[in-house]
Amino acid sequence: MVRADQAEVKAAVACADAANARAINADLEARIALQALQIELLKRDRFGQRSERSQRLINQLELTFAEAEAAASEDEAAAAIAAAKTTTVTAFVRNGPTRQPLPAHLPRTRVVIPSPACCAGCGSDRLSKLGEDITETLEVIPRQWKVIQTVRECFACRACESISQPPAPFHVTPRGMFGPSLLAMMLFEKFGQHQPLNRQRDRYAFEGVDLSLSTLADQVGACTAALMPLHRLIEAHVLAAERLHGDDTTVPVLAKVKTDIGRIWTYVRDDRPFGGTAPPAALFHYSRDRRGEHPRDHLAGYSGILQADAYAGYNELFKPGRTPGPVTRALCWAHARRKFFILADVATQVKRKPDLAPVISPLALEAVTRIDRIFDIERALCGKTAGERLAVRQELAAPLVAELEQWLREQRATLSRHTPVAKAINYMLNDWPAFARFLDDGRICLTNNAAERALRGIALGRKSWLFAGSDRGGKRAAFTSSPASLTSRSNASPNCCPGNGKPQPQSRQPLKPLEPAIAVLRPSPDAYDFSH
Repeated sequence: MVRADQAEVKAAVACADAANARAINADLEARIALQALQIELLKRDRFGQRSERSQRLINQLELTFAEAEAAASEDEAAAAIAAAKTTTVTAFVRNGPTRQPLPAHLPRTRVVIPSPACCAGCGSDRLSKLGEDITETLEVIPRQWKVIQTVRECFACRACESISQPPAPFHVTPRGMFGPSLLAMMLFEKFGQHQPLNRQRDRYAFEGVDLSLSTLADQVGACTAALMPLHRLIEAHVLAAERLHGDDTTVPVLAKVKTDIGRIWTYVRDDRPFGGTAPPAALFHYSRDRRGEHPRDHLAGYSGILQADAYAGYNELFKPGRTPGPVTRALCWAHARRKFFILADVATQVKRKPDLAPVISPLALEAVTRIDRIFDIERALCGKTAGERLAVRQELAAPLVAELEQWLREQRATLSRHTPVAKAINYMLNDWPAFARFLDDGRICLTNNAAERALRGIALGRKSWLFAGSDRGGKRAAFTSSPASLTSRSNASPNCCPGNGKPQPQSRQPLKPLEPAIAVLRPSPDAYDFSH
């Protein structure tokens, strides 16, 4: 019996030691993954996005770190359970990261543990409070569904026999089946989080609420009309900007035989890089093709600065005789750099042409190095006023730009026009004044990344909803993406708006210039007219 007990003790100790070893190894793997992620983030902060793959690399490192961290926590808990079965093994305890305090704007519920009635040492009841220790635990209240019954009592007058009844309350949609919070959640899930209605229907069914797909679609269409005043306010706010970022991306559209390729256009107002106080916003449009008439119609009344790529469809906007005035053209240096980067990056060439041996172009590598020096100067200017940005550019960036132009022209004279490097050089030299325009105006940014970030949600959405069902569906998606994008650009919750009874922390206040839209969301007769 004694030997059996000793064997059990030895087995328990061995299991505990093994569990501790696994926990230590898992902790080391998590630390290594965290350090790799931190190094990549520090490189990006210090040197900027030198590779078009850097964001995908960071995303992958975050996934790796999350898996390693979960495994380390699991092994730590297993080691604690195994060590509890012994008297000689101490469980391995990880040195976790310092926890950040929980958000201060969240409501607090105090749960006070009953105090002892008497002293645990002597039994005396003469106790005095010295203080208290508080442990904060973040919790979530599961989503609760409810039906609000709005009762309008009807009364008859005994004197004149007339009938009196209060008027019906206002509803966001004509039939008033869904409340405003549910509509906001449904729209944000569809256009902000890219969850199609059929997936929302299935999730609601799991929660005990069966809603047909046609009902959800009917409410989305009604909300599109109800949001027209807000969309017009966003459009006026965006087109009042001194400078816009413009770009477009593809969107598959269902057709009779196969999907066609439509376009989602965006125009972004973001004055923060040059110290502007106006809140950022994005305006989206849809078209079935990419003809130049679309940006011409979108910006018919605009005459400021347009930062975009070298797409020829914008050229009508830059003509001197245009009414109300020519748009100032500013091209994106990130697009130009990308053309050289592809020729200087081995991994990109292998991915694009796996059957061909990669060839590194020294000229392309030199061009990327020279352009990166200009980017290094620009990173320190973000948030400065236009005057400060212009002064630094004239002093530091202008000589580098002049040297780059001279070097490009010298190299271009020695190359055949059919070489890939010559094509990348021609892309810049053919429109050099538009590339160098940032040296004369502190409001202009070096890149068009703001527009590309605005379209990132559309690109992610394509993987969820695959295609737009029709041209009307594409227009509806573009229309609703404008107010949906405000939640991310203004750091505001889609359910955090005046009048819903929920607290609004300072960092998540709605856009002040757009608050009047809340008062005009009651649809007027012309609000349903989409011809404007």
